Amino acid sequence: MRNKRPRRLREKTFIRNLVQETTVHKNDLIQPLFIVHGKEIKKEIDGMPGQYHLSVDQLSGEIKEIKEAGIKAVLLFGLPQYKDAFGSEAYDPRGIVQQGIREVREHFPEMLIMTDVCLCQYTDHGHCGIVENGKVLNDESLELIAQTALTHAQAGADTVAPSDMMDGRVAAIRQKLDLNDFQDVSIMSYSVKYASVFYGPFRQAAGSSPQFGDRRSYQMDPANVQEALREAQLDVEEGADMLMVKPALAYLDVIKTVKDHFPLPLGAYQVSGEYSMIKNAVKGGLLNNDQIMVETLTSIKRAGADMIITYFAKEMARWIDNHR
Repeated sequence: MRNKRPRRLREKTFIRNLVQETTVHKNDLIQPLFIVHGKEIKKEIDGMPGQYHLSVDQLSGEIKEIKEAGIKAVLLFGLPQYKDAFGSEAYDPRGIVQQGIREVREHFPEMLIMTDVCLCQYTDHGHCGIVENGKVLNDESLELIAQTALTHAQAGADTVAPSDMMDGRVAAIRQKLDLNDFQDVSIMSYSVKYASVFYGPFRQAAGSSPQFGDRRSYQMDPANVQEALREAQLDVEEGADMLMVKPALAYLDVIKTVKDHFPLPLGAYQVSGEYSMIKNAVKGGLLNNDQIMVETLTSIKRAGADMIITYFAKEMARWIDNHR
């Protein structure tokens, strides 16, 4: 007689649902958006099906769809009108992200607005800080990064998310925000950001590829996990409110390790390359879109992520409506 039969709990759908250990909820999802200068622009991004470059006047329509799907948070990225060596539009109060923030805040005051804080899209060299003699300068870049975060807060952002990987940027941002009476604006730090090839479609979409060299001198080596703990610890000490691991699918072990060591809310970013690979496999008839979407997002949640930044956010929210 066999009295141990795990299949008993898999036999019927309602039993499987009853004992399911990990569930992705709408509140876990954050939708990234790309904002561009101009008018009446809603142009699908090459290589990222279903994702768009949106002018500010088209942003409300997209946010309305996101809200109706049940998504409560967005992460804004901007493509500048001009670039220079210091990424001036990043911290220009009239910059594209700042315009987008004000648009969302005016029409959707209940939407949680997160913003990417970096210089790479705005610099003519494509690096995340000031460059001198071919070297990305750390300390000299902090003031510009902190000023970018401040202008986002002034425009109405709820959370700023520094992605530059300069040492000390969380402390610099926290100090800048606090000195200007933005103590309530939170910081979600890209604490563990790897020098990954999975960013390719994003860099094409944002025009942020480095014009020389690469970012391995400031983004992390994909081989390292103990370094992830050191990076996260520094951000905790500097005042981060939330941590993030990026990318997600190739770094599920890192997500779990960071979550096991730190009590802060943890985000994970299912990045453009992960999304585009899936979409291309779906297009080729190799994978079922909904099944792979649900499986990958569930794996990220199971690894320990409290929130997931994903280009699937709107699709996943609609799937949840139809299946739960």
